[in-house]
Amino acid sequence: MKDYLYLHTRDLPYFRALLRAVESRFYQDLDLPSPTLDLGCGDGHFAQLTFDRKLEAGVDPRTGPVREARARGVYGEVIEADGANMPYPDAYFSSALSNSALEHIPHLDGVLAETARVLKPGAPFVFSVPNQNFLPSLSFARFLDAIGLKPLAAAYRAFFNTISRHETCENPEQWTKRLEAAGFKVERYWHYFSPAALAAFEWGHYLGLPSLVIHFLTGKWRLTGSRWKVAPITALIRKYYEEPVPQENGGYTFYVTRRV
Repeated sequence: MKDYLYLHTRDLPYFRALLRAVESRFYQDLDLPSPTLDLGCGDGHFAQLTFDRKLEAGVDPRTGPVREARARGVYGEVIEADGANMPYPDAYFSSALSNSALEHIPHLDGVLAETARVLKPGAPFVFSVPNQNFLPSLSFARFLDAIGLKPLAAAYRAFFNTISRHETCENPEQWTKRLEAAGFKVERYWHYFSPAALAAFEWGHYLGLPSLVIHFLTGKWRLTGSRWKVAPITALIRKYYEEPVPQENGGYTFYVTRRV
Protein backbone atom coordinates (compact mmCIF):
# COMPACT_ATOMS: atom_id res chain seq x y z
CA MET A 1 0.00 0.00 0.00
CA LYS A 2 1.13 3.55 -0.71
CA ASP A 3 2.46 5.67 2.13
CA TYR A 4 -0.58 7.91 2.30
CA LEU A 5 0.80 9.74 5.31
CA TYR A 6 3.75 11.06 3.33
CA LEU A 7 1.63 11.75 0.25
CA HIS A 8 -0.80 13.92 2.19
CA THR A 9 1.78 15.55 4.44
CA ARG A 10 3.89 16.76 1.53
CA ASP A 11 0.95 18.95 0.45
CA LEU A 12 -1.10 19.70 3.59
CA PRO A 13 -0.65 20.89 7.20
CA TYR A 14 0.14 17.82 9.26
CA PHE A 15 -3.15 17.68 11.14
CA ARG A 16 -5.23 17.60 7.97
CA ALA A 17 -2.77 15.23 6.34
CA LEU A 18 -3.01 12.77 9.24
CA LEU A 19 -6.78 12.49 9.12
CA ARG A 20 -6.93 12.29 5.33
CA ALA A 21 -4.16 9.69 5.21
CA VAL A 22 -6.02 7.44 7.63
CA GLU A 23 -9.17 7.78 5.53
CA SER A 24 -7.36 7.14 2.24
CA ARG A 25 -6.49 3.65 3.46
CA PHE A 26 -10.14 2.75 4.05
CA TYR A 27 -11.04 3.12 0.38
CA GLN A 28 -8.45 0.61 -0.82
CA ASP A 29 -10.61 -2.38 0.13
CA LEU A 30 -13.94 -0.95 -1.04
CA ASP A 31 -15.64 -1.73 -4.33
CA LEU A 32 -16.94 1.50 -5.88
CA PRO A 33 -18.18 0.61 -9.36
CA SER A 34 -18.29 3.20 -12.14
CA PRO A 35 -19.75 5.68 -12.61
CA THR A 36 -18.82 7.11 -9.20
CA LEU A 37 -19.96 10.37 -7.62
CA ASP A 38 -17.72 12.28 -5.19
CA LEU A 39 -20.16 14.38 -3.17
CA GLY A 40 -18.46 17.42 -1.63
CA CYS A 41 -15.32 16.78 -3.65
CA GLY A 42 -13.58 20.02 -2.64
CA ASP A 43 -10.40 20.73 -4.57
CA GLY A 44 -9.96 17.10 -5.64
CA HIS A 45 -6.75 16.59 -3.66
CA PHE A 46 -8.13 13.69 -1.62
CA ALA A 47 -9.41 11.84 -4.69
CA GLN A 48 -6.16 12.45 -6.54
CA LEU A 49 -4.13 10.71 -3.83
CA THR A 50 -6.64 8.04 -2.84
CA PHE A 51 -7.78 6.56 -6.14
CA ASP A 52 -5.77 5.12 -9.00
CA ARG A 53 -8.51 5.89 -11.49
CA LYS A 54 -10.35 9.02 -12.54
CA LEU A 55 -13.73 9.31 -10.83
CA GLU A 56 -16.58 10.16 -13.14
CA ALA A 57 -18.02 13.15 -11.29
CA GLY A 58 -17.27 15.55 -8.46
CA VAL A 59 -19.89 17.90 -7.02
CA ASP A 60 -19.23 20.83 -4.70
CA PRO A 61 -21.06 24.13 -4.07
CA ARG A 62 -17.91 26.28 -3.73
CA THR A 63 -16.48 28.04 -6.77
CA GLY A 64 -12.81 28.11 -5.72
CA PRO A 65 -12.45 24.41 -4.87
CA VAL A 66 -14.38 23.45 -8.02
CA ARG A 67 -11.89 25.37 -10.14
CA GLU A 68 -8.99 23.60 -8.41
CA ALA A 69 -10.63 20.20 -8.85
CA ARG A 70 -11.10 20.83 -12.55
CA ALA A 71 -7.47 21.87 -12.89
CA ARG A 72 -6.30 18.63 -11.26
CA GLY A 73 -8.05 16.55 -13.89
CA VAL A 74 -9.00 13.78 -11.48
CA TYR A 75 -12.71 13.75 -12.41
CA GLY A 76 -14.50 13.20 -15.68
CA GLU A 77 -16.45 16.34 -14.79
CA VAL A 78 -16.71 18.69 -11.82
CA ILE A 79 -20.04 20.40 -11.24
CA GLU A 80 -20.60 23.43 -9.04
CA ALA A 81 -23.92 22.58 -7.44
CA ASP A 82 -25.75 22.17 -4.16
CA GLY A 83 -25.80 18.54 -3.08
CA ALA A 84 -29.57 18.82 -2.61
CA ASN A 85 -30.07 19.74 -6.27
CA MET A 86 -27.68 17.82 -8.52
CA PRO A 87 -28.02 18.00 -12.33
CA TYR A 88 -28.18 14.26 -12.91
CA PRO A 89 -31.04 11.93 -13.82
CA ASP A 90 -32.46 9.34 -11.47
CA ALA A 91 -30.34 6.22 -10.87
CA TYR A 92 -27.38 7.64 -12.79
CA PHE A 93 -24.45 6.56 -10.57
CA SER A 94 -23.32 3.08 -9.55
CA SER A 95 -21.54 4.29 -6.41
CA ALA A 96 -20.89 7.42 -4.37
CA LEU A 97 -18.57 8.67 -1.66
CA SER A 98 -18.40 11.73 0.55
CA ASN A 99 -15.24 12.20 2.58
CA SER A 100 -15.51 14.56 5.56
CA ALA A 101 -18.14 16.71 3.86
CA LEU A 102 -21.59 15.78 5.17
CA GLU A 103 -20.90 17.18 8.65
CA HIS A 104 -20.68 20.67 7.17
CA ILE A 105 -24.13 20.63 5.53
CA PRO A 106 -27.04 22.29 7.35
CA HIS A 107 -29.72 20.81 5.03
CA LEU A 108 -28.29 17.30 5.40
CA ASP A 109 -31.52 15.33 4.97
CA GLY A 110 -32.18 16.98 1.62
CA VAL A 111 -28.67 16.12 0.43
CA LEU A 112 -29.04 12.50 1.50
CA ALA A 113 -32.37 12.21 -0.29
CA GLU A 114 -30.88 13.72 -3.46
CA THR A 115 -27.90 11.36 -3.26
CA ALA A 116 -30.29 8.43 -3.05
CA ARG A 117 -32.14 9.74 -6.10
CA VAL A 118 -29.07 9.82 -8.35
CA LEU A 119 -27.85 6.37 -7.22
CA LYS A 120 -28.94 3.10 -8.75
CA PRO A 121 -30.74 0.65 -6.45
CA GLY A 122 -28.12 -1.43 -4.67
CA ALA A 123 -25.35 1.13 -5.24
CA PRO A 124 -22.86 1.62 -2.37
CA PHE A 125 -22.56 4.99 -0.66
CA VAL A 126 -19.57 5.39 1.69
CA PHE A 127 -18.64 8.39 3.79
CA SER A 128 -16.73 9.64 6.83
CA VAL A 129 -17.94 12.07 9.50
CA PRO A 130 -17.04 13.19 13.03
CA ASN A 131 -19.16 11.47 15.65
CA GLN A 132 -20.48 11.81 19.20
CA ASN A 133 -16.97 11.30 20.65
CA PHE A 134 -15.44 14.26 18.83
CA LEU A 135 -16.30 17.12 21.18
CA PRO A 136 -15.98 15.18 24.47
CA SER A 137 -12.49 14.00 23.41
CA LEU A 138 -10.97 17.44 22.73
CA SER A 139 -7.86 17.52 24.91
CA PHE A 140 -7.99 21.12 26.12
CA ALA A 141 -11.66 20.78 27.03
CA ARG A 142 -10.88 17.59 28.98
CA PHE A 143 -8.16 19.50 30.86
CA LEU A 144 -10.62 22.26 31.74
CA ASP A 145 -13.12 19.64 32.89
CA ALA A 146 -10.47 18.02 35.09
CA ILE A 147 -9.70 21.27 36.94
CA GLY A 148 -13.36 22.09 37.46
CA LEU A 149 -13.80 24.72 34.74
CA LYS A 150 -16.68 23.02 33.01
CA PRO A 151 -18.30 26.23 31.65
CA LEU A 152 -15.00 27.13 29.98
CA ALA A 153 -14.70 23.58 28.67
CA ALA A 154 -18.16 23.86 27.12
CA ALA A 155 -17.24 27.22 25.59
CA TYR A 156 -14.05 25.77 24.13
CA ARG A 157 -15.93 22.84 22.61
CA ALA A 158 -18.40 25.25 21.04
CA PHE A 159 -15.52 27.35 19.70
CA PHE A 160 -13.72 24.36 18.19
CA ASN A 161 -16.91 23.06 16.66
CA THR A 162 -17.43 26.47 15.07
CA ILE A 163 -13.95 26.71 13.55
CA SER A 164 -14.40 23.13 12.31
CA ARG A 165 -17.65 24.24 10.61
CA HIS A 166 -19.53 21.25 12.00
CA GLU A 167 -23.28 21.15 11.67
CA THR A 168 -23.52 17.58 13.00
CA CYS A 169 -21.45 15.24 15.18
CA GLU A 170 -23.99 12.46 15.46
CA ASN A 171 -23.88 8.89 16.70
CA PRO A 172 -24.60 5.80 14.57
CA GLU A 173 -28.19 5.54 15.78
CA GLN A 174 -28.92 9.09 14.61
CA TRP A 175 -27.17 8.49 11.30
CA THR A 176 -29.03 5.24 10.75
CA LYS A 177 -32.37 7.03 11.13
CA ARG A 178 -31.33 9.75 8.68
CA LEU A 179 -30.03 7.26 6.16
CA GLU A 180 -33.02 4.94 6.34
CA ALA A 181 -35.37 7.91 5.86
CA ALA A 182 -33.42 8.87 2.73
CA GLY A 183 -33.44 5.36 1.26
CA PHE A 184 -30.19 3.80 2.45
CA LYS A 185 -29.34 0.74 4.50
CA VAL A 186 -26.29 0.82 6.79
CA GLU A 187 -24.19 -2.29 6.18
CA ARG A 188 -21.33 -1.55 8.56
CA TYR A 189 -19.40 1.25 10.20
CA TRP A 190 -16.37 1.71 12.36
CA HIS A 191 -15.01 4.43 14.64
CA TYR A 192 -11.44 5.64 14.15
CA PHE A 193 -9.06 8.39 15.30
CA SER A 194 -8.38 7.83 19.00
CA PRO A 195 -8.42 10.67 21.58
CA ALA A 196 -4.62 10.81 21.29
CA ALA A 197 -4.83 11.16 17.50
CA LEU A 198 -7.57 13.75 17.91
CA ALA A 199 -5.33 15.73 20.29
CA ALA A 200 -2.60 15.82 17.63
CA PHE A 201 -5.24 16.96 15.16
CA GLU A 202 -6.63 19.56 17.57
CA TRP A 203 -3.32 21.23 18.38
CA GLY A 204 -2.34 21.20 14.74
CA HIS A 205 -4.99 23.86 14.15
CA TYR A 206 -2.89 26.24 16.24
CA LEU A 207 0.59 25.01 15.32
CA GLY A 208 -0.39 25.13 11.68
CA LEU A 209 -1.11 28.87 11.57
CA PRO A 210 2.09 29.55 9.53
CA SER A 211 0.73 27.18 6.88
CA LEU A 212 -2.42 29.29 6.75
CA VAL A 213 -0.32 32.36 5.99
CA ILE A 214 1.58 30.49 3.27
CA HIS A 215 -1.70 29.32 1.75
CA PHE A 216 -3.11 32.84 1.76
CA LEU A 217 -0.02 34.20 -0.01
CA THR A 218 0.73 31.37 -2.45
CA GLY A 219 -2.35 29.14 -2.70
CA LYS A 220 -0.27 26.23 -1.38
CA TRP A 221 -0.05 24.84 2.14
CA ARG A 222 3.67 24.06 1.86
CA LEU A 223 6.49 25.76 -0.02
CA THR A 224 8.19 22.39 -0.47
CA GLY A 225 6.99 18.84 0.04
CA SER A 226 10.29 17.03 -0.27
CA ARG A 227 10.51 13.85 1.78
CA TRP A 228 13.36 15.09 3.99
CA LYS A 229 11.42 18.27 4.75
CA VAL A 230 8.35 16.45 6.07
CA ALA A 231 10.19 13.45 7.56
CA PRO A 232 10.36 14.83 11.14
CA ILE A 233 6.63 15.51 11.42
CA THR A 234 5.61 12.26 9.70
CA ALA A 235 7.82 10.37 12.15
CA LEU A 236 6.04 12.04 15.07
CA ILE A 237 2.51 11.34 13.87
CA ARG A 238 2.99 7.97 12.18
CA LYS A 239 1.85 6.07 15.28
CA TYR A 240 -1.58 7.68 14.90
CA TYR A 241 -1.67 6.86 11.21
CA GLU A 242 -0.95 3.22 12.04
CA GLU A 243 -3.55 2.91 14.80
CA PRO A 244 -5.64 -0.25 14.47
CA VAL A 245 -9.32 0.13 13.68
CA PRO A 246 -11.90 0.14 15.01
CA GLN A 247 -11.15 2.56 17.84
CA GLU A 248 -14.19 2.26 20.12
CA ASN A 249 -13.73 5.82 21.41
CA GLY A 250 -12.58 7.22 18.07
CA GLY A 251 -13.80 10.69 17.15
CA TYR A 252 -14.75 9.84 13.56
CA THR A 253 -16.90 7.18 11.94
CA PHE A 254 -16.69 5.60 8.49
CA TYR A 255 -19.99 4.29 7.08
CA VAL A 256 -20.57 1.73 4.36
CA THR A 257 -24.18 1.99 3.21
CA ARG A 258 -26.22 0.88 0.21
CA ARG A 259 -29.08 2.40 -1.73
CA VAL A 260 -32.19 0.34 -1.08
